[in-house]
Amino acid sequence: MKLIQVKIIVRGSDVVKEMFEKILWSSRYVVLLAVISSIVGMLLLFLLSAADMANLAWEFIEYSLLGVEKENFHITVVSHVITAVDDFLLATVLLIFALGLYELFISKLNIAEDEVENANNILMISSLDDLKDRLGKVIMMILIVTFFKNVLYVTFDNPLNILYMGAGILMISLAGYFSHKSSSH
Repeated sequence: MKLIQVKIIVRGSDVVKEMFEKILWSSRYVVLLAVISSIVGMLLLFLLSAADMANLAWEFIEYSLLGVEKENFHITVVSHVITAVDDFLLATVLLIFALGLYELFISKLNIAEDEVENANNILMISSLDDLKDRLGKVIMMILIVTFFKNVLYVTFDNPLNILYMGAGILMISLAGYFSHKSSSH
């Protein structure tokens, strides 16, 4: 009689364990919220940046063809273009993040694996370290672009400002060098 009770208890705990593991495994689909949100954010950033570039093109037409005077127009144009590049890079981060999460937690993208020449292994993520490395490179590019955008507004009336800018450029160069060295190994 005790042997039957032990088997029933063991079978009962196996059922609970199996059900818990099934729930735990299925919980990975919550990652789809992050994937969908990242795709929505990516689309919004691409559309916003494209609209900003269209608006800038209209301002350029007004300035160059219609003769509408605009103060510091060159700096404004460069700043808008750099901001658009920054936004496009951030949208790219969101795309890589969404694809990486999907591939790591949900399923491999068969269409990307079938078109290796087109995908060129850019968007195929095989591990969390791979995702981190790819995101890190794009985020570093965003920081570089933001640095140069801010340089537009620095006044060089003080030798210390020139020194700070030189130090900033040196740090960016070193970061790029070390990033390249670490990725080549």
